[in-house]
Amino acid sequence: MAKTTETDHTSINLVGTGTVIKGEVNSTGDIRIDGTVTGQVKCKGKIVVGNTGVLEGDVFCQNADFSGNIKGKVEVTELLTLTSSARFNGDIITNKLAIEPGASFTGTCSMDKTQSKPDSSPMLNKIPEKKMA
Repeated sequence: MAKTTETDHTSINLVGTGTVIKGEVNSTGDIRIDGTVTGQVKCKGKIVVGNTGVLEGDVFCQNADFSGNIKGKVEVTELLTLTSSARFNGDIITNKLAIEPGASFTGTCSMDKTQSKPDSSPMLNKIPEKKMA
C-alpha cells in the first residue's frame, strides 16, 4: 500500500439543529452548520450555514455558502455566497461575492485581489487608452 503525505480534505463535519458549540473550530474538511457555533471557525474547505444555522465569530475558509444568521468577520479566499434567506452582520474580505435577492447584509466588504495582478485583467486590456493633447 502506498503512503501519502497529503491531508484528506473530503471529510464533512455537521453541526446539527439544536447543537450549540462555543469555542474555536478548526477543520481540514468541509463544515455544515445547522445549529449554533459561537467562536472562531477555520476551515480549509467550504463552510455552509443552513437556514437554521447561527454563526457568531470570525470565519476563515476557502469557500462559504450562507443561508442562516451570521455575525462577525468573514475571510473567504475564493467565493462567498449569501442566499436569499441569509442574514449577515459584519465585515467581509473575499475574492468573489454573490448575494441573492432577499439576503440581508450589513457591514463592509473588501474584494481582496492579492492573488492576481491588476494589470493582468483581460477587461483592462480591452479599454482604449485616452491620449492627452
